[in-house]
Amino acid sequence: MKKLVDNGNDDGREDAPGNARDNIQENAQQKAKILMEALPYMQRLYGKTIVIKYGGHAMTDESLKASFAADVVMLKQIGVRPVIVHGGGPQIAETLKRMGRKSQFIDGRRVTDDETMEVVERVLGGKVNREIVELIGQAGGTAVGYRGSDGGLLRVQKKLIDGQDLGRVGEVIAVDPSVVRDAVESGFIPVVAPIGVDAKGVSHNVNADEAAGALAAALEAEKLMLLTDIEGVLDDKNQLISELSVEECNRLIANGTIKGGMIPKMECCIQALLGNVGRTHIVDGRVLHAVLLEIFSDDAGIGTLLVPSPAGSAG
Repeated sequence: MKKLVDNGNDDGREDAPGNARDNIQENAQQKAKILMEALPYMQRLYGKTIVIKYGGHAMTDESLKASFAADVVMLKQIGVRPVIVHGGGPQIAETLKRMGRKSQFIDGRRVTDDETMEVVERVLGGKVNREIVELIGQAGGTAVGYRGSDGGLLRVQKKLIDGQDLGRVGEVIAVDPSVVRDAVESGFIPVVAPIGVDAKGVSHNVNADEAAGALAAALEAEKLMLLTDIEGVLDDKNQLISELSVEECNRLIANGTIKGGMIPKMECCIQALLGNVGRTHIVDGRVLHAVLLEIFSDDAGIGTLLVPSPAGSAG
């Protein structure tokens, strides 16, 4: 048998098997460290409900869609109870464009006439909702789709903005979360399209952020997370604000720093906090695995956390 002889060379060839074993061991230890760092978060969130609003242009990127579904299934597997409320603005806009119709917005809310409402129901309550359910299924989870009009889940009244009629746009006035609770208790991941119904049984388009906030409050969720297509709340110098109190948020809305589609997001976060939701967070949904990054990290920079009071103040 030929023997290996130490000839003084330091080219590392003889030590390659040892180096490989060291690398494998190091990688395994790193994975174990990551799991142990995540353990306190898992323990704190076990059995808790997290409402995730999934929307923005992040819904149109294939890799982001797959990573979102995988994150949701991961949460379910470790004992968290995820509930999804989704938007579909880009898909609705694209359908309207093909029909030769232009989207119109007032303060971030889509003006919705009868024809537009038909598109909303077909796209949100049909195509988009089914796709999310299927994505979660492909990731190994079991989801069930609902419209907010199912079982009186989202009760609404006509919404006016400064006296302006938005058409069939609803403001949530009551939530009956029974169908969602039943789904969660049966082991499903509920996926809710933001379509509400008024006292006459007429369906209305509901802002997805508002729907998510109202549902989170009704479920007494531990966390409300809004995935969007921007980094978070930005100051007047376009720098990310990592944490914001309700008082500071109202001031930034009043002076115009927070504007457009960010206004209903912040309003729904405030209402959720008033409804005893534990934490609210706006997260950049364009980041791969944004949900897990937010859940298992206290680091700033992945979004904006909205809290009831400024850091260090009473209450």
